[in-house]
Amino acid sequence: MNKLLSLLFFIVLFGKAASAQQTIVTFKSLGRDDDAITGMSGSSAYYIKIDPFMEVNGSKMVLFFEPSQALIKDKSYINVLINDKPVYSAHLTGDSIQKVVLGLSRADLSPDRRYIKIQIRTLLTITDDKCRDLDNPAMWLKVKGNSYLALNRSSTNFFNNVNISNSFDSKSAIVYPVNPTLHDLKAVAWAYARLKKSDVKNIQVIQADHIPDSIHNYIMVGSMGQINPDKRNLIKVNPSSGQGLFYLHKAVISVTDTVTNLITMNGQMVPARSVQTHQIPEEILFVTGGDEPGYEKTITALGNMNILNSTFGDYLLINNAANNFFKTIDENRSKLTLRQLGGLTNFASGVGSLKTVYNFKNSDFSFTPKEVEIRFVANYSALNLNDRGYFNIYLNGMLISSEKLDASGKLNTAVTINRYQHHKYNTLVAEFRFHPTTGNCANSFTNFFAEIDVDKSYLESKNPFITNDLSFYQYPEAFNSGTTKIVVSRDYAKYAAGAMGEIIYELNNNINANNFPEFVYSEDLKNNKGDLKKYNIVALLSRNDPLIEEFPDAPIKFDHDFRLYNNNNNEVVYTVSDSVSNGLAQIFYGRSNNACLVLTATGKNLSNAFLAASRSITEQLSTLSSNVCIADVNNNKYLFNISKSSENLEYVDTKSALSRFWENYNLFILLGILILILASFLYVRFKVQKSQEIINE
Repeated sequence: MNKLLSLLFFIVLFGKAASAQQTIVTFKSLGRDDDAITGMSGSSAYYIKIDPFMEVNGSKMVLFFEPSQALIKDKSYINVLINDKPVYSAHLTGDSIQKVVLGLSRADLSPDRRYIKIQIRTLLTITDDKCRDLDNPAMWLKVKGNSYLALNRSSTNFFNNVNISNSFDSKSAIVYPVNPTLHDLKAVAWAYARLKKSDVKNIQVIQADHIPDSIHNYIMVGSMGQINPDKRNLIKVNPSSGQGLFYLHKAVISVTDTVTNLITMNGQMVPARSVQTHQIPEEILFVTGGDEPGYEKTITALGNMNILNSTFGDYLLINNAANNFFKTIDENRSKLTLRQLGGLTNFASGVGSLKTVYNFKNSDFSFTPKEVEIRFVANYSALNLNDRGYFNIYLNGMLISSEKLDASGKLNTAVTINRYQHHKYNTLVAEFRFHPTTGNCANSFTNFFAEIDVDKSYLESKNPFITNDLSFYQYPEAFNSGTTKIVVSRDYAKYAAGAMGEIIYELNNNINANNFPEFVYSEDLKNNKGDLKKYNIVALLSRNDPLIEEFPDAPIKFDHDFRLYNNNNNEVVYTVSDSVSNGLAQIFYGRSNNACLVLTATGKNLSNAFLAASRSITEQLSTLSSNVCIADVNNNKYLFNISKSSENLEYVDTKSALSRFWENYNLFILLGILILILASFLYVRFKVQKSQEIINE
C-alpha cells in the first residue's frame, strides 16, 4: 500500500513539474464554455492567441466533445481543421464524452505567427431520411469548455519571435515612477489602453518601488532621468535630446524557488523540500525619451497602432510623432457598413438555418443613436414555386424583422429600431431560413445559397439621442465631439493612473480610435476656468479639491457628506464613509453643454476605488438613465438617477448642530418626554387618590 501511495505521489509531482514547462489554455478561459453546434451541418471556430515565447512544435490540442445521444453515431462525423487545413476526421463513437488529441507545429500558426485558427465541423444524422432530420432539435454536439491547448514554453530560445510589435500580448503590468508627472500618467493610460486592446486581463499598475518579485514581464514608463539606475543600465540605446524611445529589454535570469523532490529514506519514498535555481525569461518594454519633449513623442506613438504593429525590432527611436495621421474625432460616423463593423463576406449554402453574426456598439457612432436603420443587401439562389424561404433579423436575441424570399434572388430590406431595442453593446444576427418543397428535400441540399454584401449593407443612426440630463447610457459617445481634458488632483495622481487607462480605452473603444485627451492638474484648470466651458471634462479628484465647486450642475456635491435613500421604503442606501473604499462617478452637462464626468474615491484603497468606478460605468447598463454610480472594491455597484429636486438625496454636513443633535437623539428625547408625561400622570393620580381618601375619612 505504501508503495502504491508513493507511486501516486510521484506521478502527481511529476505532473506538476511537467506543467511548469507548459501553459494550459482552456477554451473556457477564452470565454467559450460548452459550445453547442446544432443542425445537420454546423461549425464552430476558435482563434487562440499564441504568446511569442511559446514553442508550438511539440505542443498539443486536446478536444473533448459531447454528442447528442439521439444521433446515429456511425453515420455522424466530426472534422477538425487547423489553419484551414483538415487534420482530423472520424465518425462518432458510443462514448458520452469523446476525446481527440492532436499534435501542433509551427505550420499551424497564422501568417503573422500570432494565432492558431481552429475549426470544428460536424455532419450529424438521426434517421436515414435527411428531410426528417432537417429541423430535429436533437441534432447537436457540444465542444466542451475543458478542451485545451498544452503549449510548451521554450527552454532555450526564449526570444526568437519576440519584438516590440507582439510584446504587448504577454505583458500584464505597468510600472511608473514613485512621483509621477502628467507625462507619466499619460504614458500609463495609453499603455493600459494598448494592453486592454490586446485582450490582456487583470492589468496591474505598480509604483517603481513596489514591483513584486514574481513579475518579470512588464512595461516601464518614465523619462530617462526618472528611471532607476539599475533599470536604466538595461537600455543599450541612448536617445538624443528631443528623441523618443521604445526599448525592449530581453534577458534570461536565474530565479531561486523552493521545490519538492522524492528521496529514499529507510526504504521509503518521501518528499523533501530543497532550493533550486532555474532560468526564466525577463522582458521589460521601456517607454521613455531623451527628455520631456522626446518622452511626449513616445507617448504619442503609443496611441498609433500602425506604428506599434509594424515595429519588428527591439528598439524604435522617434524623431517626430503627431496624431494628425488620424481622422478628426468630429468626423461624421452616422453610417457604418457591416465591413467597417468587422463583417466579412460569407458564402452560406444548405437548408434550414444559415446565420451570420455581427457586433456593434453605440460608441461606434459619432453620437448615441436614438434610432438606427439596419439595412441588409444580399443575393441568394432563386426559390422554386413551392419552396419556403425567409430572411430574419435578430437584435440581442429578439426577432425584429422577417421577410419572405421570392424567385428574384435579390434582397434589399431594412428595419428601424428605437433606443429601447438597442443597448450599449449589441449582437445582430442575420438568418436565411430555407425549406424546400416536400418531396424535393433530398435533391435540394446544395441548391440554396446566400451571400450578404457587407459593403452595401449598413447601420445608420437617424437621430441623436438628446436629453436634458446626460447619463452613463451616453458614455463615451458624449465625448466624441470636441476636445477632452483629463483633470486630476495632484495629491491623488498616483492613485488615478489605472482609472485613466480605463477611460482612455473607452474613449477609443470604437472603429475609429482617435480621441486624444489633454492631461492637466486640477489646480491649473482652476486658474483657467474658461476651459471648463470650452472642453469636455473628465476629472479624477479628491473630495476636498476646490475644483469640485466649479461644477454647479453636478447632480451631487462630492465635497459634502451625503446620504442616498431608497425611494420605495426611504431606507438609507449609501452614506459617505472614509472607512469603506468606494469609487463615486457622476456624469452631466456643463455650463456650455459640454460633457463632464467627475470621479472621486473614499477609503484607504484609493487606486482600486477609482478603478472600480471607471469600470462600472462602461458595463452593459440598462437603458434607464443613470447619472450617478457608486462602486466599491468588492465589485458591488449602485446606480442612481439624481436631479437637483431629488428627494432621495440628503446632505448631512449642511445641517446645523441642533438639527444633527435632534436627528441623532430624537428617539431618546421623545422617549424621555413620554416617560415624564407618564410619571406626571401617575403623580397627579396618586395625589388625587390621596385627597379622596382624606375626604372620605
